[in-house]
Amino acid sequence: MWSHGGETSAEDECLMVTERFSANCGLLVSHVQLACCPSHCVYPWHGKELRVHSTCHPELEPLCLTGHHENIAAVVFGNGTNPLILCSASRDYIISWDIENCYSSVKKGVIAKGKVIGTLLGDVHHLSMCPSDNRTAACVADKIYILSTKKEEILQVLEGHLGSVTATEFCSWDENIIISVSEDRTFVLWDLMKREMLYQSAVLSAFPLLSVTLCEENRQLIIGSADEQVWSFTISDDHRCHLVSKIDLHKMKRRHRKLLESKSEYTGELQRKHADGVETAKAVLRITAFRLPLGSSHKQDKNGSCFWMGSYDGLYLINMATSELYSALILRDYTTLTISMVASWTISHGENGNASISLLSHNPANDCTLCVVASLFDPCVALLEVWVHGVLDSHRCLQGNLSVIPSAPPMPESPLKAELVRKDACSTSRKTDRSSVKNQPLVFHTQIKSSGYATPNRKTMFNPKTNKKSPGPMKTKKAKCLFADYPANTAAPSVLYTQLSLADRPTPVSSLQYSGDGKYILCGLRDGSALLHKSSLADTSTIYTGSHDGAVSTVGWSHSRQWLLTAAEDQTVRIWPTGVQQSVLILGSDRFPMPVKCAQFFYLDKFLLLASASALYLYLYHLDVARDDIKRYQQKSLVKLAGTFHTSTGTNITCAAAVNEFFSYIVLTGGKDRSVTVFDMNTGCISASITDSHNKAVHHISQNKGSMFCSQGMDSYNLFLTSAITDGVKLWDMRTLRCVQRFESHHNRCHPCTTAFSPCGRYIATGSEDSAAYLYDIRSSGYLQKLQRHSDVVLNVAFNPSIPEVSSLNLLLAILFTCPPLFPTGRTLLYYTTKQC
Repeated sequence: MWSHGGETSAEDECLMVTERFSANCGLLVSHVQLACCPSHCVYPWHGKELRVHSTCHPELEPLCLTGHHENIAAVVFGNGTNPLILCSASRDYIISWDIENCYSSVKKGVIAKGKVIGTLLGDVHHLSMCPSDNRTAACVADKIYILSTKKEEILQVLEGHLGSVTATEFCSWDENIIISVSEDRTFVLWDLMKREMLYQSAVLSAFPLLSVTLCEENRQLIIGSADEQVWSFTISDDHRCHLVSKIDLHKMKRRHRKLLESKSEYTGELQRKHADGVETAKAVLRITAFRLPLGSSHKQDKNGSCFWMGSYDGLYLINMATSELYSALILRDYTTLTISMVASWTISHGENGNASISLLSHNPANDCTLCVVASLFDPCVALLEVWVHGVLDSHRCLQGNLSVIPSAPPMPESPLKAELVRKDACSTSRKTDRSSVKNQPLVFHTQIKSSGYATPNRKTMFNPKTNKKSPGPMKTKKAKCLFADYPANTAAPSVLYTQLSLADRPTPVSSLQYSGDGKYILCGLRDGSALLHKSSLADTSTIYTGSHDGAVSTVGWSHSRQWLLTAAEDQTVRIWPTGVQQSVLILGSDRFPMPVKCAQFFYLDKFLLLASASALYLYLYHLDVARDDIKRYQQKSLVKLAGTFHTSTGTNITCAAAVNEFFSYIVLTGGKDRSVTVFDMNTGCISASITDSHNKAVHHISQNKGSMFCSQGMDSYNLFLTSAITDGVKLWDMRTLRCVQRFESHHNRCHPCTTAFSPCGRYIATGSEDSAAYLYDIRSSGYLQKLQRHSDVVLNVAFNPSIPEVSSLNLLLAILFTCPPLFPTGRTLLYYTTKQC
């Protein structure tokens, strides 16, 4: 018998799940593949029969289908609705059922019959249907049988796995491609047309692979294993698979512990298990791709592509782009549910991610996901209805007021309104008031006119020019365009143009930055010097050396391109005129408690922004380039502290970033406690903070600053990147402080590799430890280019903001790379461009 489950209390505003019915199957079905579609669900009844329930019309009696003589091991629905095909498998038969014909037969009082399409194939672990419902894949031991759903015929037998095949999935955009996962811990792409294996992965885990799904929109393959690991791969046109991300569900749950907290006793038990260290890994039993409904508050999170992941204890909704946990449904937290530990999941939703409108909810505005679950210990199944809107809206994280581009002028009491009054100007004005007599030279004979006695007599009289030719029509010069537009639709750089060795000895390059016009490159070296090169890398460099006693950690350009800034590990900061090897301003170690982690010009060169220890320092400055050989040891440049801003937790700042290309109040900092803090310099306080932004401390922050050669939409400037060792690169939106994309194809396990935005805002570059630099499209998690002409780790990257032209080659895009410390290749710059036009 089956019975309806009780409704959750109406007082619970965070309702996420409702049990529509539960049924006793007579026999344990924990090992059986269940099936569900937007209109029906099916499960074995006493082992050898099938019970089909209508989810849209619960008043209908369940449809009973008989025909198997052995216990049913797997069932699956087709992808079409007219007709709706159901396939069931046991040791003796694989049967195809037409649900509409079965209902018609029952109404006529006739026993519903199916069509046998396979006989005595063995124990079937899994069934899957192709998009056109013409073929069925049956996993039997280490083989895959491709059967016709129209008649009893074995079309193909796929062999190649070394262990039992646990799941298969047909490619939705090409039904001749099928993907299989196995207990041998590999997955394989098969071409049914060519009857060959296209791709086989390496061993991914120490545990068997159990589940697989495909996302057509992103062309991604998602695989789950028995130890809570999930991999995401992109499938290229040549059917090569590239790793996009790897998710550890156990670490994700620990990072989002607050999200999983509840008032039930199970939560306390779960926390005790975590504390005792005896919690066992939970298998990823089922993965289903999902798209957020258009009405969801999270529709701004890229394409809304997510996936459901079912495990023993509950259901997890994970963002495919960011690999972040949206929400978790822990079954034991709901006392009204019959099943608390699940052995089998099947998840269904409608087209475009909108589940079918359930008549049971009596509210057509509710979008839901249907799940059929089988108990781990009892012969019981249940139909669950999960509301997507309730899950997402209950974990909303919107800020709404933050923007890199300011919407109002600075406040009267803002630190940005501070001004520096020069001492020499004050003293000059005082002297002028005291006396109106100006200083006169001691010798006046230079002002006396000559008498003319010593000059020779004039020999030539005045002779006017009478045959003067007319100059003709005035020739006007064509005005040159100062700035050429940056090509917004150009391809990513992929061709190595030139490379340059910066030093005779293996001196690592610790930082680099382009000038705003793209004509020069400034590099900081670990030997305490800095090099200034032309962007073509053709001429000799200007060397700024002998000033710092430690490695130069940061270099920077002013917006006017007249000044250079260097900060070193000796706790000093120096400012240099461009091309002049003598600094005009020195901030000594007495001003900072620790080495400066970030130093740059800020607010269109009005301030110096420095980060040291747990504080941000804002300095006003005046630079004096006048030279006096007698008093050249005296520093005439002035500097004044305009404000000091501390982090809320007192953690040390590891990196910082701010925009100097236009007026902006926002400053971003990364802390050792893995947080990202947003400072508003207009108010002089912290506006927001992201706790646990990465698994480890953020070592680099990069903002989308654009370029004077290219314009972007205003919303594009609210994007910024954070990098952390072992945790990849994350793309964030300033307006919501949510991660909107994640990039993990590169390798970053121990070195602080940096990132950079392209001037057009379309591409992202990052260094990698596999002797390559990776280029990503901002709209996709998979990488576009892998630049491999390096001999060691790539640490720093920078895009050229302009369009330089060298010889006959049109350099539409250029990118620079530097290599790590302690290696001979660490002193090498490589210059990549697009292909020749």
